[in-house]
Amino acid sequence: MSITVTRDGPVAIVAFDRPRAKNAFTMAMRRDFVDAFAALDADRSVRAVVLTGSEGNFCSGADIGEMGDTGPEDFLARMHLLHAMARAVARFRAPVIAAVDGVCIGAAWGFALAADIVLAGEEARFAATFRRIGYAPDAGLAWHFLRTINPMRAREIVYSGREVRAEEALASGLAMEVLPGDALMDRAMELARDIAEGPATALHLAKRQFAAAPAMSFETFLDFEATMQPLLGQTGDHRDAVTAFREKRPPRFNGG
Repeated sequence: MSITVTRDGPVAIVAFDRPRAKNAFTMAMRRDFVDAFAALDADRSVRAVVLTGSEGNFCSGADIGEMGDTGPEDFLARMHLLHAMARAVARFRAPVIAAVDGVCIGAAWGFALAADIVLAGEEARFAATFRRIGYAPDAGLAWHFLRTINPMRAREIVYSGREVRAEEALASGLAMEVLPGDALMDRAMELARDIAEGPATALHLAKRQFAAAPAMSFETFLDFEATMQPLLGQTGDHRDAVTAFREKRPPRFNGG
């Protein structure tokens, strides 16, 4: 299995783990990735996820060795699984942090941007190299670009297929922080543990707000938002937080 899942309490770490190929993903890995996220999504003890790669690289995209002459049905199956991978990250119930070092190429960049937060190592190298194999972007990458960076810059990155280094990603808003490679996972885990200590239901609904907002008018969004607070006001997490404030102690969030 070339997708590994490990646990650190309420934090799950999902890693592309095929280092001999810079963690390029195969068809089997596509299925394993989707299955891994589905299992974690169903496990309510998981309250944050770190998505990363093994041995100094995030992921070099789809395994080009598996590409070539395929019929329409096989090609559609490949795309279906690719999109299922992107959805698995974007729609995950809890916050997902992408910890990116080394190469992050093609569809892998789409998966990273589907996460809630991207942390980059100093040696991270991003590239939308689809033109090199006669493809347009996939895994939702162009969609994420247009929500994140200047549209002209997005086009230039895709049309050229050039490399984007960590500092440019940070300056463009494609990464939240840049860290030394040996500090990347420590920072990702620190952030994930902090998130995991928060009110799980409230953070899930906050994630839904961020996902829905760009397609809504301000008034529609306020109506959407108004459906959430009354529900959250009935949760054990909210009640304990109010009590904790009165008692001058930290709240104890248990996801209820």
